[in-house]
Amino acid sequence: MKRLLFVATLVFLTVSAFSQKAPAPIKADLWTNGSAPNSNGDVKDTAQVYIYLAPQNHNTGRAIVICPGGGYQHLSMKNEGHDWAEFFQGQGITAVVLKYRMPHKHPEVPISDAEAAMKLVRLNAANWGVKTDQVGIMGFSAGGHLASTIATKSKGDAKPNFQILFYPVISMIEGITHQGSLENLLGKRASKKMQKQYSSDIQVSRVTPRAFICLADDDHAVLPANSISYYTELYKHDVPVTFHTYPRGGHGFGFRQSFANHIEMVLELKSWLNSF
Repeated sequence: MKRLLFVATLVFLTVSAFSQKAPAPIKADLWTNGSAPNSNGDVKDTAQVYIYLAPQNHNTGRAIVICPGGGYQHLSMKNEGHDWAEFFQGQGITAVVLKYRMPHKHPEVPISDAEAAMKLVRLNAANWGVKTDQVGIMGFSAGGHLASTIATKSKGDAKPNFQILFYPVISMIEGITHQGSLENLLGKRASKKMQKQYSSDIQVSRVTPRAFICLADDDHAVLPANSISYYTELYKHDVPVTFHTYPRGGHGFGFRQSFANHIEMVLELKSWLNSF
């Protein structure tokens, strides 16, 4: 098996985890040099993680891996990554912001990064004060597609216990999907079989983890039909799901406080997290 980095930083992270203040984020490469699987053809594109450990005096034992969006072309690391990590850290939840590699028509590349990040959390659970059955995944837009893919297809230590999706790309079927995400993930001539294989709504089962889905009704970049279809399949398979649609906000509002329903959104997410 490919080895994850983190031997060098483990001691430092363990010490930081037990400070009374929120520990500063720690940045590290996800893979050791040359060990990253599934090349995307860009040797300069490396997977990295930013770990925001929950402070000792306010640690719920939960953790979440955050996958920012960007159409599988770039990553919105602040608005859909670091800002949310600070929020979760304040809630006593360890957050790991994942800078995953771009697929360049190789879908297994970001998937292997996300699975490795999930495994990394559980590998360090004892040192970070995390419960192995309380590890979730969060994703925005194309990052929501990645998160939902992990939620519906991954197994073992890579499988999350819950999922949080903001305006996610769910389907890879043309006419419903976000075209840029489809082409960057699977290419312009992806077969119908491949499109279905990477459509998360089609992959839902009764063991898919509970979900929180949030989007704006006026999202014209990623059609709300993506989230609606996913919600419907989760409901059909008796998977607990909470669905919030706001009247305005467009696409990509993330943690921006300029989003009209920012306060309601945060309160509803807190309420959901406290419900299980």
